[in-house]
Amino acid sequence: MKWFGKKTNNAVSVAAPISGKVVPLSEVPDEAFAQGLMGDGVAIEPTDGLVIAPFDGTVSHLIDTHHALIIEHSSGLQLLIHVGINTVALNGDGFKAHVKTGDAFKAGQTLLECDLDKIRSAGYPVVTPIIVANEDGAEKVESTYKTVKAGDPDTITVVMKT
Repeated sequence: MKWFGKKTNNAVSVAAPISGKVVPLSEVPDEAFAQGLMGDGVAIEPTDGLVIAPFDGTVSHLIDTHHALIIEHSSGLQLLIHVGINTVALNGDGFKAHVKTGDAFKAGQTLLECDLDKIRSAGYPVVTPIIVANEDGAEKVESTYKTVKAGDPDTITVVMKT
């Protein structure tokens, strides 16, 4: 299977970074994400805690508590992958990073591992927003709301501004 995040015209294809059900941001139980205040994107209700690279790129920023990171594609697209809601409060408990800020990675490479049961038992939702971090660079974000496996190609398409 080939995972990719290639730029075709002004569209970037993004593979699923985590297995689960793709849902609209409006279903995320956090107003900042649900109302799109953090940027445009989708969310995935994960079925396992493995976060993989959805394309070849670099880690722009790994949050110290390892619950979120911003990754960058060669097109300039930056994605925020934020595991769970309010999970910063766990101070890294239940999260393991396999990369650090500045690292290059290949599609399919493990970026983060998280213990979904630990997150749930602490009372936090595990739904994982995937947000365009540089919204000024994106015209629109498209996805089909379906169940995906980490690495499934063409899960999200980001049309970049030209």
